[in-house]
Amino acid sequence: MIDLHTHTTASDGTCAPAELVDRAVSGGVRILAVTDHDTTAGCDDAARACARAGIEFVAGIEITAIVDETDVHMLGYFVDPAAPSLESFLAEQRRVRVDRIRAMVDRLAQLGMPLDLDAVLNPPGAAAAPAARAIGRPWIARAMVRAGYVRTTSEAFDRWLGRGCPGFVSRMGAAPADVVGHIHRAGAIASLAHPALLDRDDIIPSLVEAGLDALEAYHTDHTPADVDRYLRMASEAGIAVSGGSDFHGDDSHGGGGPGSVSLPREAYDALKRRLATIRATASGANTSS
Repeated sequence: MIDLHTHTTASDGTCAPAELVDRAVSGGVRILAVTDHDTTAGCDDAARACARAGIEFVAGIEITAIVDETDVHMLGYFVDPAAPSLESFLAEQRRVRVDRIRAMVDRLAQLGMPLDLDAVLNPPGAAAAPAARAIGRPWIARAMVRAGYVRTTSEAFDRWLGRGCPGFVSRMGAAPADVVGHIHRAGAIASLAHPALLDRDDIIPSLVEAGLDALEAYHTDHTPADVDRYLRMASEAGIAVSGGSDFHGDDSHGGGGPGSVSLPREAYDALKRRLATIRATASGANTSS
């Protein structure tokens, strides 16, 4: 099993990195990527746990970009978590996330559902230092469940936190093409996450022109027809494909555990070949006169 899309408590997952790895091992995963939103803070712990478990670890990221006030999630694989340009960019992404959460908590208070902002920003069991965590709406949803305002996080999203709902606040962020550039400068390859959920196939050609390396064809919420469509689109564009469970561990994210969706080995090998080509090209550019 190869799962290249999972989340930890460093962003909006419910499992600490070591627990995620334990669950991946139980699910038969042999290659695992942690792709937390706008942070790589969970990667070091996950890498150590993978080494102990004897499975291959891929340092990843899921960066939120914006098109027409719509979130566009860009996956980065084989990132260097210490890349200064990436960390500077991610720090700003996380700052904007905090501003958005504050605004949504304020809005919920006006709707008669006050929450302790500090408890939202620092929930029990959260991984990493506060400045390195990437918070999001699931953190609010879980606080709403704890406060008794809703029964489940799914209900929180459906009634209050989803787009068009009373507690929703739009996000600010970089353009997807800019995010591709940030991922490449971190020595990584960029994939468009769950394109069927995004439902904006019209932006894919421009992303390919900007250097997009892959489409996430295999995903928990993709139908067989979706998988076939994105495999075909990737082939026609001359790019690779990625895939994974998008495991978070809560009821607002569907699917099973780590490994419930697996990327075929030949597709993973194609990603690594593309990575080698990108790094060789970058190395040549750095040494040319």
